[in-house]
Amino acid sequence: MKLLRVKNYEDMSKKGAEIILNLIKEKQDTRLGLATGSTPKGLYENLIADHKEHGTSYKSIRTYNLDEYAGLDGSHPQSYRYFMNDVLFHHIDIPLQQTHVPNGKADLLEEECKRYEAVIRESGGIDLQLLGIGTNGHIGFNEPGTPFDSRTHIIELAESTREANSRFFDSIDEVPTHAITMGIETILESKKIILLASGEAKADAMVKLLTGEVTTDFPASALRNHADVVVIADEAALKDVDLDQLKGIQLR
Repeated sequence: MKLLRVKNYEDMSKKGAEIILNLIKEKQDTRLGLATGSTPKGLYENLIADHKEHGTSYKSIRTYNLDEYAGLDGSHPQSYRYFMNDVLFHHIDIPLQQTHVPNGKADLLEEECKRYEAVIRESGGIDLQLLGIGTNGHIGFNEPGTPFDSRTHIIELAESTREANSRFFDSIDEVPTHAITMGIETILESKKIILLASGEAKADAMVKLLTGEVTTDFPASALRNHADVVVIADEAALKDVDLDQLKGIQLR
């Protein structure tokens, strides 16, 4: 695991975008795993700005999103399909048929999980997976207690997760109770992983990720078992981490 220390959210977003753009330049048919939420929005803005200024093309790129709310159609303003179209896909030249998000309105959600796994597998797997981290350590929507060998599955969202996401809805009662998410093993099969963390709200999670035990009680700790993880975190997120005491982590 590598830790890149940056000053603030803007620097985190630029550094994350830089890593993705370098990979795209090397491999024009890169398969990207993408995340939603407020954390990666700045990164996506950097990708859009680069596309407009330098013409970086996404015509051969394929994307696979981590998760989607169960019960929300892709046209719903709070669905993750809508989010990705709005903050990234509609602003670059990627064909929408090459962008993949789980179908939260599938009649048989368990079958949708199997279908999504097959789509990822048949593509050859994910080259680079982008992640955020929840205050309780969730990655994707894999809540505490999720087995590390889990594949794409239906998860009941923790109350803390629903509360954190309620700011995007009119009330917490409108926040779905379940979601489809890539499993932890699915995520760990990605060749490279970037995890973004910004702000004091993520400080406790960063302490546990960087210095705590590897345990299903803190799902993100599974990343310690991956060969190529880059954590990009700003000063506020790292405020409680004793950088001199880190073990097995390359510090930059």
